[in-house]
Amino acid sequence: MDAPWIKFYEPGVPKSITYPTGNLTDLLDKAAAEFADKPALAFYADPKLPPSRMTYRAFRDAVLRLATAFWQLGIRKGDRVAIMLPNCPQFPITFYALLRIGAIAVNTNPLYVSREMKEQFGDSGAETVVLLNLFFPRLREIRSSTKIKRVVVVDVAETLGFPWRNIVHFVQKKHGEYVEVLPENDIFFWPRLVAKHPPTPPDVAVAPSDVALLQYTGGTTGTPKAAMLTHANLIANTLQMAAWFQKAERGREVFMGAIPFFHVYGMTTCMLFGVYAGAEIVMVPKPRPIELVMKVIQKSRATIFPGVPTLYTAINHHPDVGKYKLGSVKLCISGAAPLPLEVAETFERITGGKLVEGFGMTECSPVAMCNPLYGQRKPKSIGLPVPDTDAKIIDMETGATLPAGAEGELVLRGPQVMPGYWKRPDETAQTIKNGWLHTGDVATMDADGYFFIVDRKKDMIVASGLKVLPREVEEVLFLHPKVKEAAVAGVPDPYRGETVKAFIVLKPGVTATADEIAEFCKLHLASFKVPRQVEFRTELPKTPIGKVLRRVLVEEERAKQTPVKPN
Repeated sequence: MDAPWIKFYEPGVPKSITYPTGNLTDLLDKAAAEFADKPALAFYADPKLPPSRMTYRAFRDAVLRLATAFWQLGIRKGDRVAIMLPNCPQFPITFYALLRIGAIAVNTNPLYVSREMKEQFGDSGAETVVLLNLFFPRLREIRSSTKIKRVVVVDVAETLGFPWRNIVHFVQKKHGEYVEVLPENDIFFWPRLVAKHPPTPPDVAVAPSDVALLQYTGGTTGTPKAAMLTHANLIANTLQMAAWFQKAERGREVFMGAIPFFHVYGMTTCMLFGVYAGAEIVMVPKPRPIELVMKVIQKSRATIFPGVPTLYTAINHHPDVGKYKLGSVKLCISGAAPLPLEVAETFERITGGKLVEGFGMTECSPVAMCNPLYGQRKPKSIGLPVPDTDAKIIDMETGATLPAGAEGELVLRGPQVMPGYWKRPDETAQTIKNGWLHTGDVATMDADGYFFIVDRKKDMIVASGLKVLPREVEEVLFLHPKVKEAAVAGVPDPYRGETVKAFIVLKPGVTATADEIAEFCKLHLASFKVPRQVEFRTELPKTPIGKVLRRVLVEEERAKQTPVKPN
């Protein structure tokens, strides 16, 4: 098909890429062979403490040992294993160890409450979970109603040497954040598994078409489901990133791992791309407060910093930003939410590096488009399709391809696009038609092949880069004994991009406060899903058949935030 965007590729960015025929662990093997004694993983449990570091040789050795351990525990090819960890060395080691024996990783958000964990474990069929000791009480609440057979417990401080491990434990206990997990028959401890098993896992044949990851998303229909991402999908997107960021030098970069690896955006643009590039991947378990990120960038001399707009905005607006040395940063890609031009320009002035907006979806592993780093950038554009990616705008009624400038649905095709949703053939058929992924986003393409998002066809909220399904929050609100009707929508927020707002009609004769509603939601939802704003109404806008009009609510909120021009 016609691809006008190709002529705007920067010199050296290929139109097409030749992809390896192996699996993701081959990329780690190659990096370990080429950069054996170079640093691979650096973990800053606390920026006040020295980081723990691991070379590529040690990284690969730990992967092989853990893969042997997993096999001995009975995990086999195709088995789903939930990973519920923050950014720490144990995350990439666990991920690659599972792939080595053909198992499927299931990324699980550490913010999930017990109910959400139960639903995801049940849907994925996970029988094993690797989780932080701090999360164990949540698992204990629901384990009897899941199929979890074995639990592998991780302590975030266990990669730190003496006395730093003890210091971290002391601080955790002081703040009531330390959880001691006692040995049981089906509970295993991560460091012991690595230490006692040899680096000789069985040779399991893993094909490029095999599923590597189940990544949960609302997709285009608003119901939580898992995108099946294959080894080939993730390899393709990793190499697409490497082609786009061609100035990233193999074996010489330091990737700042502030965005979570349990989100496929962080996994691909930081963890997978970092390993492919033979880079040092610097990890922080929590990117807040933002001073922690700036301190780690300064200490590590980070050069590549994938992030979300809220991270860059927080750095730009920090009163002491001038006290930090951030000049090592040279390349950044922003995703998961729109990046205001002024945020990018301010960040570039502060660091001297380049910050560009990309666009992606979980179903695309996730990156589908990106703005040129050094070429032409257009305000509010999500950029150009990355190599081997086709994109077009179609009529939302007829499906006909529309000309440049017309508004319609954005559809995508490329090697990074998933084969489908886990156990949901009907929804897969609704989303992927004739090889094209229907994004559910209303967009336009200009004559140069630059794309622009106009609106969402779907109702998903993206707050600080994290996706929230309105329907899920509404179901919790309806559990409240005082709530008669509820609607949830994403409303504009200068910091989070969007924030979750609940519109509530109470039952006759009762009263409630916003704090009361929020506290109730915290019992049933991860913190990022809890409404930050609550508005009580006597009625909600509806269609003639009674369907709540979320778009009307959003338009009303935008109108409130638009200043009225004087006559």
